[in-house]
This record gives sequence, structure tokens and C-alpha cells, in this order.
Amino acid sequence: MRCFVSALCAIILLFSPLGAVQAALVAPAGRTLPADKGGAFFTNVYPNLLAELGIPQADIQKRIEQVWQTLFYGDSETERVYFPVGEDMAYILDTSQGFVHSEGISYGMMIAVQLDKKAEFDRLWKWARTYMYHTDPRYRGYFSWKHATDGTRLSYDAAPDAETWIATALFFAAARWGNGEGIFNYQAEANALLHEMLHKHETSQILTAMFDRQTNLVVFNPRRGRLSRFTNPSYHAPHFYELWARWAERDRARWAQIAEASRAFWRRAAHPETGLMPNYAEFNGKPKMWKGYGEIFSADAWRCAMLVALDHTWFGVDAWQVEQSNRLLRFFHWQGNGKYPSIYTLDGLPLEPRYTSLALIAMNATAALAATDPIRWEFVRTFWNAPLTRGRHRYYDNMLYLIALLQLSGNFRIYSPLAY
Repeated sequence: MRCFVSALCAIILLFSPLGAVQAALVAPAGRTLPADKGGAFFTNVYPNLLAELGIPQADIQKRIEQVWQTLFYGDSETERVYFPVGEDMAYILDTSQGFVHSEGISYGMMIAVQLDKKAEFDRLWKWARTYMYHTDPRYRGYFSWKHATDGTRLSYDAAPDAETWIATALFFAAARWGNGEGIFNYQAEANALLHEMLHKHETSQILTAMFDRQTNLVVFNPRRGRLSRFTNPSYHAPHFYELWARWAERDRARWAQIAEASRAFWRRAAHPETGLMPNYAEFNGKPKMWKGYGEIFSADAWRCAMLVALDHTWFGVDAWQVEQSNRLLRFFHWQGNGKYPSIYTLDGLPLEPRYTSLALIAMNATAALAATDPIRWEFVRTFWNAPLTRGRHRYYDNMLYLIALLQLSGNFRIYSPLAY
């Protein structure tokens, strides 16, 4: 049963050791938000593992700028994935498939807001709002996940992970640059999207909400029927939901419950020995048998390491996340750090020859943010020494590399749109 409780709660102002005012803990009715456990939300301290490894800060900043320039303004055939359209729009191209995905747009927007690149952010957002956004009442409020580069819609379905990253990026944009008019009223757009993500089933006979009303878990696809009856572990983002539980205009208590549900779900989905999660899973955490892909650890599931570690970095409220990150890195360390296959059964049987994707190297490195085992430094060092992917398969590898680079350097941060 869904909970639609709304109430105003006490605002607690926290101060970091540096004296900066921290974001307030606004507790939804009936639920106490996480207490201060040392996460960056409470302390405003973002770990810089690259500096701790001994890399000079000037070199770190130079690398960030180099990767940004390569992905956004490099050679169009072998490097860039960002392509401007006209005077005020742009898209991120999945170069391996030749399509524009909502996932790529969402990653591009998040990268742009983290690096204070407003022009690129606005171009991406306008392209998404112009071509991907549904105006048909049956679909309105969601973004279709797949388009041709000329904007032609190739699927009416939505990918909930993209909406999740887009909404959060919009909140951050409101904080960094202020709200504008129309679609550039970032905060209003974020709130409208969050409302649809929880209430779409009330206005559509085709789509349901992006979060299952019984389990509070994000669905694989919000189309009514079998696709909305299981989940993708890499779609879960309790660190974002916790922010929405403080910033959203409505449903704050529900967002807080969803954050807790996702953390509990990860415990069920992760293999107890290897730490591997499946690409798709039933709501009870068991692997979803789906065309030989859902039940294995592969490209989707690589991102789980980052998401678990990011939740720990920002909120630090679940000790299991430290155990999980240690477990995962120990598994890959045993496989041979930086020289392991990229696809496995959940119990650790390799399903391909020994080839390590840069995306997996990047995601495993981010696990070091939550891990405590000293082997974590090997993964950070391997990440730093890894070259970018060039050519057709550069999109996923390099976008996740840049996101990981921002996280490992302490530059993937929370920007609050509310003045506490």
C-alpha cells in the first residue's frame, strides 16, 4: 500500500569541521532520516582517492579537463560522444549502436552540472525535452529511451535509470545556476518528473509508475505487464532518493521508504561470496532469467559497484555496503586485477575470454570509495593508468570512466537547490 503522508518536520542545521553549513535533515512524517554517519551529505567532505594515492592535484585536474575535451570536443570518429545540433541543442551518441539513448543524455547532463558546464547541460536538456519527452497523455512526463540522431523516436518505452539521473541533475542545476523560464526552470521540471515517476499509473492505461507500489522497488520498464514486474539492480539509486526525500515538493515520505527498500534489495541481489549482482532481478533479489542476459553479471550490473559506493560516500548509513565493496574487490583481485573477464555467472564462472572492459575497470575503482581492504588501492591505480577507449565502443567505456574520475577525485558532489 502506497503511503501519501506529507508533513513539515524540523530542520536541523549541521556544520562541517570547515564551518560550512550543511544541508538540513528534513524528516518526512513517520520516518527518521539517516543520522550523521560521516557521509559527505553531512560533512561536506568528499574523498579524493587519487590524491591519497599520491597523484598531484594538478595532474588530477589536468586529466579531468583532458577527458572532458576528448569526450565532448574530440575527434568525431574516434573520440567524442557529444554532438551539437543547431545553435542550442546537442545529444550524446551511443557510438556502438548509432542511437541516442536517454541513459547517455542523463550521464551527459550529470557530468556537465558537476563540471559547471551550463551551455552543454542546457543543449542536452533541450534536445531531450524536444525529442525524448512524451506529450501524448498516455506517456506524458516520461522520456523515450531510444532515438535516431535526427530525433526520430525509435521506442516509446522509458528507462527508469535515465529519469533518475535526469531529475537529480536538474535539481543540481537549479542549485548551481538558478532557475530560468520554461523548461529551464530546472527545479519545476525535476519535481514534475518525480511526480510522474510515482503517479503515472493514475493517468495512463499503458504505463505504470516507475516504482512498484507493493515493494517500492524501481521497475525495469514502466509499461504495464511483465516488464514492470522485475527490476534492474543498477537502476537503484538510494543516494538520489534520499535527496528527493528532502527536496521534492510531494511524496517525501515515499521517497525515503524507496531509499530504504533499495538498500535492502541490494543485500538480497548480491551473491554472498563474489558480491556480483545480476543484470536483471526479481523483486526478491533472485536473478531474472531473461534471454541469457538477465541472470548474469555483465554491462548493466558493472554499475552496481559505483552505486553502492556512492550511497556510502554520500550517506554512510549501511555498514553492509562496506562489506559488499570489500567482497567484490576481493573477487576481482583473485581473478587478476585489471586482467580479468568482464562477464560472469553470479558464482564467479567466467563467460568470455580474458578481456577487461574499461567501464568495468572504472566501476570497480569506485568501489574503493566504500571498501576498506588495502587491495582497493590496486584498483584505483589500475584505473588511473588505463587509457580511454577509442573508436566505435567508446561511449559506455568512456562515459563511465569520466563519471568514475569525478567520484574518485572528490568532484562528484551534492548541490542543494533549497536554501536552508
